Amino acid sequence: MSPDQPGKRPGAHPRSSSTRRAEAARAAAERAALARGVRLRSTYLTIMGVVLAVAAVNVLLGAVGVLRETRPRPLTQSERARYAQEDVARRWRAWPVGMVFPEELEYAGLGRAQQYARRVGVAPETSCAAAVDSPVASVLRRYRCLTMLRATYVDQTATFAVTVGVAVLRDEQTRVDAAAKLPQDDRVGVRPVAFPNTVTDLFGAAQRQRTSWVGAGPYIVFSSVGYTDGRTRDSVPAEEQLNSEMWPAAQSIAARIARSLAEPPEVPRCTQGNVC
Repeated sequence: MSPDQPGKRPGAHPRSSSTRRAEAARAAAERAALARGVRLRSTYLTIMGVVLAVAAVNVLLGAVGVLRETRPRPLTQSERARYAQEDVARRWRAWPVGMVFPEELEYAGLGRAQQYARRVGVAPETSCAAAVDSPVASVLRRYRCLTMLRATYVDQTATFAVTVGVAVLRDEQTRVDAAAKLPQDDRVGVRPVAFPNTVTDLFGAAQRQRTSWVGAGPYIVFSSVGYTDGRTRDSVPAEEQLNSEMWPAAQSIAARIARSLAEPPEVPRCTQGNVC
């Protein structure tokens, strides 16, 4: 065996040029991958920053829009008109019975003396066609009358009985159209409602002396009046009907109920009350 050459460590082998090139290429690849990763991360962060900024702007604009929508502002003329119309239209079901048909109603008697009619009773709510005579029912059915409310009053002397019927239409224009088609006949209208064991016991269709109606908002307010002693229309002379307090009292009672139902409400100035 030949002796070791001087200056050489045992077991050491010189690195080939191909190995060095491979390591250099690997290092270059790692640096390139690292640089690419840094660029991708920067791009990702930039995109996310833009997305978050856009989202923040949208949220801010939305919040500003909500604040503008919910912030109190003055009502427009159309909004005020719609508020009043809707308030009047829901009174028949929103008001308690004592507001629709008060227990007492003031009316003008002979010589314009102030007198009071007393409510005897309130009938159950019913369909419009069931509460009126046939010629009137056909009109109310055609214009899709929603319901009928009825109550009976007596005058201060309990001589006359007056049944008041409130026909509820969809809106004021429908009421105007329906009223134009009602028959001009004071023998037909709302059917009287008698309450047993009261002074109105004998008040029926044959006892009606006259009928009428008045329009108010989406309502047609009917009235039928007669004597409480059972006298029929045919038994009362025409001149007695003309000179009687009965007819003005009935008209006054129905008109008061109609005015109350259609009285314009107090409309708030702003969308959230009276402070803008």
